[in-house]
Amino acid sequence: MAEETETGEATLTVDELAARAGVTVRTVRFYGTRGLLPPPEIGPRRVGRYGPGHLARLALIEELQHQGLTLAAIERYLNRLPDGLSPQDLAIHRALVASWTPDGAEETTREELERRAGRPLTEEDVDRLAALNALQRGGTAGSYLVDPGLLHLGVRLLDVPIAPETILAARTVLVEHARATARELSRLFRDEVEAQTPDVAAMKSLSAHMQPLVVQALVTAFQRSLNEELRAAYEDAARGA
Repeated sequence: MAEETETGEATLTVDELAARAGVTVRTVRFYGTRGLLPPPEIGPRRVGRYGPGHLARLALIEELQHQGLTLAAIERYLNRLPDGLSPQDLAIHRALVASWTPDGAEETTREELERRAGRPLTEEDVDRLAALNALQRGGTAGSYLVDPGLLHLGVRLLDVPIAPETILAARTVLVEHARATARELSRLFRDEVEAQTPDVAAMKSLSAHMQPLVVQALVTAFQRSLNEELRAAYEDAARGA
């Protein structure tokens, strides 16, 4: 099982990281040699240890590949990210990138599900992950349809001291606003293309070029807005104390 640092943060061997990410050890090492994945910390017995940030970054890389980006394009995208992003920040990037493609799920067994989650899962845990759309129960007993990226985020949310109803309400808000934003952006792209030449290929080309920029803009705008709202809430609470 994963070890922990003095701060309680779990660390993984390369085999554990690959298992949780659903990729091969060879893939992890290849990304490392290309500079797409930061090097691990070297622990006792010269064993490399990976943390939540590596897992979140690996999920983002895989999602960008699913989008059809080349390794060179992925490298440029990652190089534009601000330094010091937390695993949660990377998960937001991954979720926004994934929103441009149809939902996809991988079928897995309960044993594989727990291996990728990195922990045993109770039936209550599975129900919460299903409510978060991180997985669906399959057609046969013990089988599940899993969204790999959302699974990592969902598992982290299992330990958050917040009511499931609040998490689901937050998800509803995010989904509704994300869909509204996507509709407006799609309309803008379509109007731009039609103003020049009504060509489906041209619209796809424009969308492909704009997606990384739009994702960056959405993440930046969201983080700044959330920080402003939280700062205002803290100030109101302090005045009322």
